[in-house]
Amino acid sequence: MARIAVLVFPGSNCDHDAYHAAKHVFGQDARFVWHKEDSVGDADLVIVPGGFSYGDYLRSGAIARFSPVMNDVVRHANEGGLVMGVCNGFQVLCEAGLLPGALLRNVSLRFVCRDAHLRVENAETPFTNAAASGDVLTIPVAHGDGNYTADEATLDALEANGRVVFRYVSASGEVTPEANPNGSARNIAGIINEGGNVLGMMPHPERCVEELLGHEGADGAVLFRSALAHLGEPAEAVAP
Repeated sequence: MARIAVLVFPGSNCDHDAYHAAKHVFGQDARFVWHKEDSVGDADLVIVPGGFSYGDYLRSGAIARFSPVMNDVVRHANEGGLVMGVCNGFQVLCEAGLLPGALLRNVSLRFVCRDAHLRVENAETPFTNAAASGDVLTIPVAHGDGNYTADEATLDALEANGRVVFRYVSASGEVTPEANPNGSARNIAGIINEGGNVLGMMPHPERCVEELLGHEGADGAVLFRSALAHLGEPAEAVAP
C-alpha cells in the first residue's frame, strides 16, 4: 500500500478531492499534511493540491512556497520521491524551484473552468506509464493563472528532453490555439523535472477518477494508476 501525503495550505480547495482519489478510489494509505508541519513523513508520493493557497496574495504559490512543510517536500523530491503538483500545486512547485518557468494570468484575464483535452507527450514517466504517447485525455481545468511561460532556451530544453508531459490539444489530438485554455507557451499543460519524479500540471486529474462521472469521466485515473504502478502497488480502483 502506497503512502500518500496530501498537503493542506490555508486556501487549498482540492485537497479533499486528492485524498478521496488516493484513499477511497484507489485504497491507498493517504493522509493530510498541514502546511505548518515540518515533515511529509515516510510518504511515497506527495500531492501538492489545487486551490488558492494563502489567497494567492503576491502571486499564486509565492507564499505557500515558504511554508515549513515545503522544505521537506524539496528534500523528498531531491531524494527521488514522487511529487505531483496540480494547478495551484504546479504554481507552488515552480515558486519552490522544483520546476522551471512560471504561471501567469490567463491571456483572457478570466477564470476558466471547463474540460480540456490533453495529449500525452511522454508515456515513460512515473505519472504516465499507464498511457501511450499520443493518447488524448479529457481532464477539467479550473484556474485564473494557468498561462505557463519560460524563456525560449528553457522551452527548447523541455521539449528536447521529453519533459513536456501533457499538451493542450483538440479532441482529435491537434495542437491549436483554440484548444489552449490559458495561452500557455507551446500549449504546454504539464511538465516534469530533470529527474522525472516531480510533475506539475494545471488540469485536475483528481476530479475525474471515477466512471460515475460519465463519458471519459475517469481519464484522470491514468495518473494515479501510473504512479501506483511505478511504486509497485496494485493500480486498479477499488471504489464501485
